[in-house]
Amino acid sequence: MTPIPRRYRFAAPLAAAVATATIFTVALWAQQSRDAWPFSPQPAAPVAEAVANAAPETKASGSTHERMAVDVAAVASLDIQLETVALNALTQTLRAVATVVPDESRISQVHTRVAGWVEQLDVNTTGEAVRAGQPLARIFSQELLSSQTEYLAARASTAASGIASVVVASGRTRLTVLGMTPAEIDGIEQSGEPRRLVTIVAPRSGVVVDRGITVGTSVDPSTTLLTIADLSRVWILAEVPEADIPAVRVGMRAQLDFPASGRSPFASRVDFLYPVLTERTRTLRVRLAAANPGGALRPGLFGTVAFESAGRQAITVPRDAVVNTGAQQHVFVAIDDRFEPRTVTLGAQLADRVEVLAGLKAGEQVVASGVFLLDSESRLRATGGGGGHNHAAPSAGKDKSVPPPADPHAGHRE
Repeated sequence: MTPIPRRYRFAAPLAAAVATATIFTVALWAQQSRDAWPFSPQPAAPVAEAVANAAPETKASGSTHERMAVDVAAVASLDIQLETVALNALTQTLRAVATVVPDESRISQVHTRVAGWVEQLDVNTTGEAVRAGQPLARIFSQELLSSQTEYLAARASTAASGIASVVVASGRTRLTVLGMTPAEIDGIEQSGEPRRLVTIVAPRSGVVVDRGITVGTSVDPSTTLLTIADLSRVWILAEVPEADIPAVRVGMRAQLDFPASGRSPFASRVDFLYPVLTERTRTLRVRLAAANPGGALRPGLFGTVAFESAGRQAITVPRDAVVNTGAQQHVFVAIDDRFEPRTVTLGAQLADRVEVLAGLKAGEQVVASGVFLLDSESRLRATGGGGGHNHAAPSAGKDKSVPPPADPHAGHRE
């Protein structure tokens, strides 16, 4: 079999490629002839149409923005909203996480004044509500039993002799110091028999938040029998971030909200600022107080606190009115029939507004909505590209004598 010469081996693929390129070129030329060239400039953008009356003005050297003249129709089409600059109270709202805790001034620990053993416990569960004077536990004490016996003996001796003795008075005082109430002492005087058990009563009404004893526990004056907290009034501890500490002060109002309690948001005031920060969270504890008659604010409950501070009078504008380029911040001020980009100096950052320290004065009007479109057009005109938006669609009478693009493969045909 005779081999195909090397020069003819690629002739067929090359011919196919040339034919394809020729067909593609003819198709594009026909498209252009019908005034529908796919890469023709598009109609003018809506922004340029709205700002049709823009009049270039002389701008300072190096300026990146230009004044814009806009008619009433443009303001409506761009959804531009104006706001009159005025002095207002600089109100700042600071939110922090809060927790309900017992009021430390309403917590009492129950102790016994004698050593002994718990023989009877009247409060058996933590969380049980008690009232002031209610019996909590009964303790057997050998020391107290001996003191009662000595007191009764001294009393019987003085009664037989008919002479009042200081021993009786001191004995009664001793029983009082050891924890017996006047009623209990009167009871043993009437019966003539010492009481084997001493009763421990609740010093206040509240809830048992800790129980440190059970029946049979050996106790002494250092043993904490029970801890009782009055929850009719509780503390709210808010964790304020380190950066926001200067904005919080004693006496300022705050709004508290604990959704899980079922209670509506309520107001309170700051009572105390703790002197030391929590190192782990870098927050400062701020204490508030709240009445809790129904017990809905349970210790351990989480919520939020909103501190509201009404400070100095200042000029503020909406956050959306400020254009931040990184190097500077500016707003658009309405002057007659024009919008002027004005560099401003910002101050405190509020929830949805920002303080303006310099660049604006009361009575001026700034663009509060639609700033992005104005800023884009102003930048474009300042850079000399304002005409880019005014390209018109190709007309029907366009010159059709434009030659078709050259064949990219014309020089490679063999």
